[in-house]
Amino acid sequence: MAAHLSRRTLFGLVGAGAGAYLLGACGGGDSGDPDDPQTINWWHIQNTEPMLPVWAAMAKEYQSAHDGVTVKIQPLENEAFKAKLTTATQAGSPPDLFQSWGGGVLKQQVDAGLVKDLTDDVKPWVGSLLPLALEPYTIDGRIYGVPFDLGMVGFWYNKDHFAKAGITAAPTTWAQLLDAVTKLKAAGIVPVALAGKDKWPAHFYWAYLVMRIGGLGALQQAAKDKNFDTPDFVAAGQRFKELVDLQPFQKGFLGAEFGSPDGQAATMGNGGAAMELMGQWAPSVQASSSTSKKGIGDKLGFFPFPAVDGGKGAATEVFGGGNGFAVGKDAPASTVDFLKTLLSVDSQRTSAATGAVLPTVTEATSAITDVNNKAVAQTLASATGFQLYLDQAYPPAVGQQVNDSVAALVAGDKSAEQIVKDITAVAKSQ
Repeated sequence: MAAHLSRRTLFGLVGAGAGAYLLGACGGGDSGDPDDPQTINWWHIQNTEPMLPVWAAMAKEYQSAHDGVTVKIQPLENEAFKAKLTTATQAGSPPDLFQSWGGGVLKQQVDAGLVKDLTDDVKPWVGSLLPLALEPYTIDGRIYGVPFDLGMVGFWYNKDHFAKAGITAAPTTWAQLLDAVTKLKAAGIVPVALAGKDKWPAHFYWAYLVMRIGGLGALQQAAKDKNFDTPDFVAAGQRFKELVDLQPFQKGFLGAEFGSPDGQAATMGNGGAAMELMGQWAPSVQASSSTSKKGIGDKLGFFPFPAVDGGKGAATEVFGGGNGFAVGKDAPASTVDFLKTLLSVDSQRTSAATGAVLPTVTEATSAITDVNNKAVAQTLASATGFQLYLDQAYPPAVGQQVNDSVAALVAGDKSAEQIVKDITAVAKSQ
């Protein structure tokens, strides 16, 4: 992911339970001789500029070089992709090549026999990838997915808005962040953009607060015990409620999506808010979603999630994950070869040059030129711990409940004490 990513970085993945999907009739692609006519059904979520045309061009180039191979691409918005993939996997018919974040979701797919074990297939070239990037896709010592991107979640902010509000330095503590929100509101600036409808962006706040208050150990213990009803998790909700009570979000945020024309990314890209908590892809989506298609340019800055006074977690522990691909159980023989092409040094350099991807191939990291991507890379390089997104690290039902519960907290429908009981109930049912 990062130009100077430390291989000593710890990847604090929480454990994932193992409830397998019930399988319906088997579907799938055509397998067998790689010289036979084959169609690779490829689903991904790079459904906007700049990566949408890049993936399309790579697929077209591969088709031209391989007679009889057709790559059928289905780009989908994040939530639509998750819904469609769930339907396909429950029917036992996953696409041939599809977006994966690894973790607990991938483990369920592995347990259900829906994805290929790629360990032997990728052995000749997987050594070119940053070891850290493979962690979410490695289950019981076997590789079931290949990452093309690795990054982290942090605060993206509008430097001009901060200056207008008299904020001279990025917040390094939760108290300073709340103070910045108060100052921004006083200056007539919307402090924070949030996609309330999508739910997953809000879970970033709660997860980070758990990390800062309880440390990575709290998340690991909760996964082991299937118990989130502990003081650290309650305190995280209470601290998040401190922010929510300041009413920092844009008008209509509860109905806002992340990537829609009037959503979270567009609000930031059009200068309509001072901050958003989002992953490494934020600048490119802000730009593509903005009216100008350029975003706010050099006005954009980045800072890590702040520390919480008295918390057990270090501010150098980061939260996020990567983007990768898994291969469906009935994928045609050429699918893994196509995946290898997507992970070649040249392909990764091309992807990195867009500013939307932080490459996982070590030789391609020098292609990172965007100043914001470099800031993320530098933060990751000094990270002392790493936690995968909770809605991917945990089994799907638990991850969905985390998103639903945090959304209920933001909407004022549930308290910090109530949401941990709801998440625990689902965890214990798995």
